[in-house]
Order: sequence, then C-alpha cells, then structure tokens
Amino acid sequence: MPMIPELVVAMLACTRLGIVHSIVFAGFSKDSLAERMKDAKCKMVVTADGVWRGNKLVNLKEIVDQAVAKAKELGHEVRHTIVVRHLTSPTERRMDIGKRPYSGLKISWNADVDSWWHEDVANQPTTCAPEWMDAESPLFLLYTSGSTGKPKGILHSTAGYMLFTATTFKYVFDYHPGDVYFCTADIGWITGHSYVVYGVLANGATSVMFEGVPFYPDAGRLWAIVDKYRVTQFYTAPTAVRALMKYGDQYVTKYDRRSLRILGLCRRTHQPGSLAVVPPGGRELQLRHRRHLLADRDGRARVDSSTRSNSSKTRFCDLSILRSGGNNTGRAGKRRLRERQRDIWFYKKPWPSMMRTVYGNHVRFETTYFKKFPGYYCTGDGARRDKDGYFWVTGRMDDMLNVSGHLLSTAEVESALIEHRAVSESAVVARPHAVKGECLYCFVVLKEGNDFSDKLVTDLKEQVRNKIGPFATPEYIHYAPGLPKTRSGKIMRRVLRQIAQNNRQFGDLSTLADESVVEALFKTRPAID
Repeated sequence: MPMIPELVVAMLACTRLGIVHSIVFAGFSKDSLAERMKDAKCKMVVTADGVWRGNKLVNLKEIVDQAVAKAKELGHEVRHTIVVRHLTSPTERRMDIGKRPYSGLKISWNADVDSWWHEDVANQPTTCAPEWMDAESPLFLLYTSGSTGKPKGILHSTAGYMLFTATTFKYVFDYHPGDVYFCTADIGWITGHSYVVYGVLANGATSVMFEGVPFYPDAGRLWAIVDKYRVTQFYTAPTAVRALMKYGDQYVTKYDRRSLRILGLCRRTHQPGSLAVVPPGGRELQLRHRRHLLADRDGRARVDSSTRSNSSKTRFCDLSILRSGGNNTGRAGKRRLRERQRDIWFYKKPWPSMMRTVYGNHVRFETTYFKKFPGYYCTGDGARRDKDGYFWVTGRMDDMLNVSGHLLSTAEVESALIEHRAVSESAVVARPHAVKGECLYCFVVLKEGNDFSDKLVTDLKEQVRNKIGPFATPEYIHYAPGLPKTRSGKIMRRVLRQIAQNNRQFGDLSTLADESVVEALFKTRPAID
C-alpha cells in the first residue's frame, strides 16, 4: 500500500476485528511479497492500483497479481484482493495527478478474487463492534527488510506494544494537545507502525503522513511540509538528513521552521555536522533519538551527538553491558578502543513491547536473541558506559571490522570521515588484506561543489588517523555518487563489500531502492585489482 489514509484505515480495521495484519512496504518485488504471503499464510491482500515515487510510476496491482501467482506456485493460495482506486479514474481517461504526467494506469482484473475498496466500503455499516482480545493476543506481524539475510516475521502482542508506543510517543516527543507531529517513516517499517499510527493515534495526536520521496519535486519537500502544517515535532532518519546535506542549506532556510520544537532521529546515530535545521531567531531545538526511548528514565533528558542514557534502570527496561567473554562491564572508566567495542548492549528483563517470537520459527527467536548470554536479551548493538555513568550505543555489532587485531566500529570511522567539510555521507566496509587480515574500504558521497582528488583522499585518511588512531587509517577511499540503500533507507553493506572486492555476485537485490547506484559505483571504483 502507498502512504495513504486507507492504509491506516485498513490497519485499524484489522485491529478492531482481531485480525493480524502484516504491512509490506510498497517497493518490494513480486518474489519478496510472495515469500511473505506464504510465510504469513496470508488469506487476503489489500493494495492500491498504483503509486508515484518521484517521477516513477509503480503499478502495485500488477506486482500483487504476480506475487499471488508466485505464492500459489510455492503452495499457498491468497483468496481475495481488495484494491484502492488511488491513481486510476473511473473512466480511464487521460488525466494529471498533481504535477506529474499521467496517461492512464492499466491494471488487470479478476472478478473472482478482486474487488474495489470503494465498492466494498459502500455496502458496509458505519459502525462495527470491536472484538475483545487478550493482552497477549497477536496484534501484527512485520517482516524485517532482509538486507542481512532471510526476512524474519516479527510478532508483536496487543497490550504491551500499544502501551509502550503510546507512552514513549507522549514523553519522548513531549506531546501536548494541539501539537502537529510529522514522521517521515513508511508504515511498512516498525517506526511507521509505532510513530505514524499506533503510538500517535493512541494519544489523540495529529499525525502528518508523507507520500512520496524527500527529493521530489526538490530537496526542500520535507521542510515545505513542516512550514505548511506548522509541525512542532519532526521525526526522521539520519540517512535522510545526510542525503539531503549534499544539496546545501538553501532548501532548508527558504522555509519557516519556527514551529519546530523537537527533532527526532531514528535508527543509526547521526553523524556530526548533519543538523543545520535550528529555527531562525536562535530558539533552541531539542534533539531526540529513537534508541534513546529505551535508555532514558523520563524521555526528556538532553542528548549529545550520539545516543546515550544516564540510567541502567528505566521506566520499562533493566539494561546491562556485557563483554563477549561474559563479564558485566557496566562500571565507569576508560578502556582502550579495541577492548571497549567488544561490549554488547543487553536487557536483563523483558519490557512490554518486546517481540514475542519469530513467526513460525521460535527456535530462531531463541537462538538469535537469547543464546549468546543465557538469561539476557541481546540487542546486537555495541555499547559502553563512560565515567559519568552515561550509556552510549556505539552501533551494530555486525558492523565491526578487525584490522590487524584492532576491532573497529564502522560508525566511528564514518563519523570521522563525515566531519570533513566536503563529505555529506560515508559508508565503511571490510576488504580482505594479505597482512592485516581486513582493511578499511571507505565510500564517500561529496557535497555539491566539491571535487574528488588525490589531495582529498590524503586529507580524509589523515582525518581518520587523527580522530581514531594510526591503526584505523583507511586503505582505500572510493568516490560514491550515491550509496545502495534499501527502500527504508538502510545502507546495504553486503553490496558494498562485494563492490570493494570487485565481485558482482550480489544475490537478492529486491530491497534495493535504486539499482543504478551499483553500476555507478563500479564505474568510480579505484583501480586496485
């Protein structure tokens, strides 16, 4: 489904009827969609005829038809498809959708299984009694993106999830009646579920939905929305902020941002220099981070340029940092870099909204999250605690590199690179090295008006050396016109690792937002082998 009101209506209707829904991002391929249909044992699909992504027209109905056929080949039959008329006109005449050229979207139709949303709704009463559910009854099933392996069906329960998202939204975003909240996340991902729909609406808040891409019709699209609707809380991803940086400040400063009170960032820690959105007039803009929700007692503490918390026991969670050897390292104090980054972020006790299982594979759930340290829930994040008692989330443990015995965080190297005035975004992966075992292979996206040169390469290597240490000096700097990302904005590091090794065996690229980026990276690849 596109990011349209009917998507939220369908979700809430399922919840009211006690039906488990599984939202799939509208950019997935037929094969990825069919795989999810089969795994979830889906009986019905709700979709739309099509959607615009910038200037690209996507025929969603065609993709769904192909996925339904593919699922049937895999042994699962979907019984019914409901279609929202989003782009097509009843008479199929030429028409314009906004400012985008449109010449009629043709869709296939099977009257035995397909029906129009507007026709189905017209025949239904305006009221519907809710189905009473148990607190632990399943609420929804949401699949991971599959950027690091086979997608997992994450199952969330009714009461715990609703309690947690409602509470964290209220306190972390300091919600008050009359506020206008804007989250750019797609509802196909957990952030969209929690902070576009459930947590926001449970507080009776006004939620702005965004259909489209941040760069269409220009890089000021998000700030135009902030200006138009007088947004008070703006929640987005660091990847979006960094991608917009290369277009310069003019797309930010041309819009009125005085309504903004809070800026929230989700997923990865943001990199220094990526927040040039302070409202004019000098009024302070508070920064919040999604991982900070679990780590702060009341959700209102100030944070610096990384994610931190000053309490190991929060409203919902009991936190701990463990070393790979099994010892608790929550004590304060300085440690060497290579020692510090072995520390892993764990939870000692369950919290209301934690996932209940991997659908159809509870053994995978136990193995992935509980086996490493029995009795603890493993987040997969690295962490440390400083001398002041603050906990710092340093990044994913699967984003670690071992260079000559030094365990390095890709996030730390990327942050050092992006502090250079010419760099808007960076990504670091490992490349095999005959002597070091692994070496640092760095991709950099430059801001407009900057040229890639030998001097810049030298400067960037020096930047990392000075910020981290000589052992962290990158072996290769690769100029990147763009980075391969999933449709949710996650960098596909497995693709970058293959490019670093000059290997075109990528496997499944169905989650890749723009495949042309891959070929562009091969064209700019350093001549090293």
